[in-house]
Amino acid sequence: MTPIFALCDTYVRRSCELNPAAATYQGVPGDFAPGTDFSPDGYAARAALQRTTLATLATLLPHGRADQLAAAHLRERLEAELAWYDSGEALRPLRTPFGLLQALRDNVDLMPAQNEQDWSGVLARVQATPGMLAGLRASLAEGAAQGVVAARRQAVEGAAQAQRYADKAGFRAVAERYGSGPLAAELAVAVDRAHAAFAETARFLREEYAHKAAEADGVGPDRYAVSARLALGADLDLVDAYHWGWAELHQIEDQMSVEAGRVLPGAGIEQAMAHLNATEYVDDTDAYRAWLRDRHDEAIERLHGVHFDIAEPLRTVDINVLLHSSAGAPYYTPPSEDLKRPGRTWWPASGRERFGIWAELTTVFHEGVPGHHLQLGQTRVTGQTLSRFSRLTGISGHGEGWALYAENLADELGFFQTPGQRLGMLKASALRAARVVCDIGLHLDLPLPAQEAARHSPRWSFATMVEVLRDRGRLAEHRVHAEAVRYCGWPAQAISYKLGQRAWLAARDEARQRLGSRFDLKQWHTEALSLGPVGLATLAQTLRTM
Repeated sequence: MTPIFALCDTYVRRSCELNPAAATYQGVPGDFAPGTDFSPDGYAARAALQRTTLATLATLLPHGRADQLAAAHLRERLEAELAWYDSGEALRPLRTPFGLLQALRDNVDLMPAQNEQDWSGVLARVQATPGMLAGLRASLAEGAAQGVVAARRQAVEGAAQAQRYADKAGFRAVAERYGSGPLAAELAVAVDRAHAAFAETARFLREEYAHKAAEADGVGPDRYAVSARLALGADLDLVDAYHWGWAELHQIEDQMSVEAGRVLPGAGIEQAMAHLNATEYVDDTDAYRAWLRDRHDEAIERLHGVHFDIAEPLRTVDINVLLHSSAGAPYYTPPSEDLKRPGRTWWPASGRERFGIWAELTTVFHEGVPGHHLQLGQTRVTGQTLSRFSRLTGISGHGEGWALYAENLADELGFFQTPGQRLGMLKASALRAARVVCDIGLHLDLPLPAQEAARHSPRWSFATMVEVLRDRGRLAEHRVHAEAVRYCGWPAQAISYKLGQRAWLAARDEARQRLGSRFDLKQWHTEALSLGPVGLATLAQTLRTM
């Protein structure tokens, strides 16, 4: 182990000690404390570790390509995270629906639960939940005292989310899964206390914090630039990206019009989608789960050995349909470091009894194979060719860009076998382009182009965002509100999909032109995934030197 790899390993270990909840998400085994300190002192301790690690890294010289990649990724990530901390974001860590509240709830489901020792760890995490929520409230209270606040919408939505966890979507299912073992009584008490803590957090957000919070949903250019660097691993011309997003949306809509006519001759996009909703669906969650299982397995079977070499531990994906989630959109959690916990895709039912499968095949490729499961899983099986930090810590622009590249690749390979399935892929792509214009436009308060202003509104607001996501991103009604709230509370993450895909496609085009007849797609995929996470600023250059 080189000094740089050793430093990466030390940082992972010490950061997991300071943030056991994150260690659980990353799948890092270890005898860590049961909970994370989310108070100002806890955030300060993690920032101090980042500073000392960067200082040590500055004294080390890389030896070879693996060292260079490891050092570059560690430096870029820690600098971006420190910029986030130094800008005061740790005093307003409120993000819904994908934020700390959701992470504390879902974190318990990611813990091993095979024996009594494992369940003792689950019990300890549930017992630690009130303290973690108290830390979150302390950070928000300190931020409010300093005038550093989140948006009021995040407070109101966060209160509703916390109340759902207190009422029906908290840890009772965890206790039921455990059953009547020797820890049952303690677990029942811990669940009640955790639910009370979620209820108190809901009350705090609703009654104490909301009236102090910011009225505007947008964060402004300075905060947005920090968030964009954290999400993309690059400093981009955001105004240029905004106009590119509109152009991309227009060309996708043109393709959708053509595909709609193939679904139903003479039909427009809305008519074709209505026809598909009435004809291509499954009823009830059991049928939905079975359909998802078959599609995940089919993708792995068709791709393995042809366009990818998929390691044996990654040839199965765990499928989870969520009955009471407020997430709105499907998501993925990676395998544990030791691969004992499988990679999992999570599919919110959102109260539906009917599931339009024509629109969801593309998301299977995005969340499963060749998307997140293959990319993030591949980092887990590379062994020591990647630093431990690179194996466990990604960049949204790199990861979400790859997942969108995976959808595009499935289209190139002809995996969307019906016009409806391809329209579903284009519908998802239109949403990702709409995200670019909504997110940058709202947070930077940019005007809508003249033709769009005539159709929607001259300026961005939450209502305008909802309208564009619904009408131009064709987002389903059960998802649109949660998605709009998500973009308001998580600046720049929404743009990482399309801008990341643009970077991946550009890098592949460059490789094809450079290598000519020597370009091999399967080899390029293998080498690209073996590099681990890379910021968009250096992605093309790094891939060029494979």
